[in-house]
Amino acid sequence: MSLIEALNWRYATKKMNGQPVPEEKVDQILEAARLAPTSSGLQPVKVIVVTDPALKQELFPHAFNQSQILDSSHLLVFAAWDNYTDERIDEVFSRTNGERNIPSAATADYVASLKNNFLPREAQVNFEHAARQAYIAFGAAIAQAALLKVDATPMEGFNNEKFDEILKLKEQGLKSVTLLPLGYRDETNDWLVGLKKVRQPKESFLIKY
Repeated sequence: MSLIEALNWRYATKKMNGQPVPEEKVDQILEAARLAPTSSGLQPVKVIVVTDPALKQELFPHAFNQSQILDSSHLLVFAAWDNYTDERIDEVFSRTNGERNIPSAATADYVASLKNNFLPREAQVNFEHAARQAYIAFGAAIAQAALLKVDATPMEGFNNEKFDEILKLKEQGLKSVTLLPLGYRDETNDWLVGLKKVRQPKESFLIKY
């Protein structure tokens, strides 16, 4: 199945059937998220994988009682750094330079320019930048899930602060951004299954010069 075919197949599944997604498929979805591009390669993104039924039950009311939280096989929580810091930027380039076997001096000027750009800014501005990187990984995961014929429901409708509290994200310098329950559609009880996919026509979606 091509990516275009997969994107036509997928939809925002409203009701999942509780069937487990094989771990090898989940691993591929997570790997797509991990390999997604981010600004300056900083990858200020973490994915929290929730499978514990009790924990999903605790999170459920803070996602407006959306049934996919409970019925999903795996609930992915995409989180972003709450701020850019000296330590975080240094850690990224220490790892990168080490794996590429190049001296730190080779990237020193670039690292300094990143710090000059990020560090004077307010934490909220930097979090919003990091959150946009999380959305790139989020999109990659959605596309990979579709290619594997795993249903996924993109969600922004949840209480971020409550999720952060329950998942202890603040202690890790993170804030939740989006949710992606993974599972399989309930063909009988999902009102959206089988309905025609509707998007803008190309002539209004594209602006060409």
